[in-house]
Amino acid sequence: MPPILEVQNLVKKFGDLTAVKEISFDIKEGEIFSLLGPNGAGKTTTISMLSTLFIPTSGDALVCGHSVTREPMQVKRSIGVVPQEIALYEDLTALENLRFWGQMYGLSGKSLNQRVDEVLELIGLRDKARQRIKTYSGGMKRRVNIGVGLLHQPRLLFMDEPTVGIDPQSRRAILDSVKELNHHGMSVLYTTHYMEEAQELSDRVGIIDHGELIALGTQTELTRQVGETDTLILHIGENEDPQHLADELSKLKGVMKAEPTDHEIALVTSSAEELIAPVVTRADQLGIKVQTIDIREPNLEAVFLHLTGRALRD
Repeated sequence: MPPILEVQNLVKKFGDLTAVKEISFDIKEGEIFSLLGPNGAGKTTTISMLSTLFIPTSGDALVCGHSVTREPMQVKRSIGVVPQEIALYEDLTALENLRFWGQMYGLSGKSLNQRVDEVLELIGLRDKARQRIKTYSGGMKRRVNIGVGLLHQPRLLFMDEPTVGIDPQSRRAILDSVKELNHHGMSVLYTTHYMEEAQELSDRVGIIDHGELIALGTQTELTRQVGETDTLILHIGENEDPQHLADELSKLKGVMKAEPTDHEIALVTSSAEELIAPVVTRADQLGIKVQTIDIREPNLEAVFLHLTGRALRD
């Protein structure tokens, strides 16, 4: 069976800025594929090209066999898009929003009403369907946003950072909804800068940074790239200088990389437990108190640190 999405050397330039640099990947039918990368990595620009909102500078992509550059209308019939920004009418109810957007997709009559009911059930808002969107929490609005993208039962769903800025309960509901959609056969391209989301949801992950796809594979395949290493996370006080401590700790035997982020320092090492004592001793010598220490086995954040030399953060 051919991939439901084939991305072929896709490039997007804005003047002198190259936002996406010849990326290529594919998505299999029924797969959840995550694009994982920090803000500004090129995730939204990629989604915008694949959904035909932006015209690629060069390259192409095939959605269900249709070219995004030559057959945009056929592509639009096959995809659903959940944008990062909320695209709803605040003065309308959730029910009215879904009916409006359903009509824009060409649904009407009994089929429209039935599909709206199904979507309200799926996003868990049937009992609040007649409340105006402006009374909703951020998480509820995002769930309606997802519902709009599902109304016409697309074969491939693009979800661009759908959990940004919402409470943990709503985030949990959205992640569970994605898994439920996939369980029923939906193929999903999911962009995020949250390593935990990519690890929980994805069959495969593409790591993107500065517009380049720098790694691609299953989580097992990606974590093998960092070898038999762990990440030691040091938590220090708000008034401490993480850069200074990272520079000093990078000189210790066994430290492969030392990366400061806010009030943490991530140390990549092959012997995490053996490194704890000398790390704490060196910090004490510098007058810096290490408050807590975590040991993390190889994960996608460690892969990003290994490939780029910096941590995956906002």
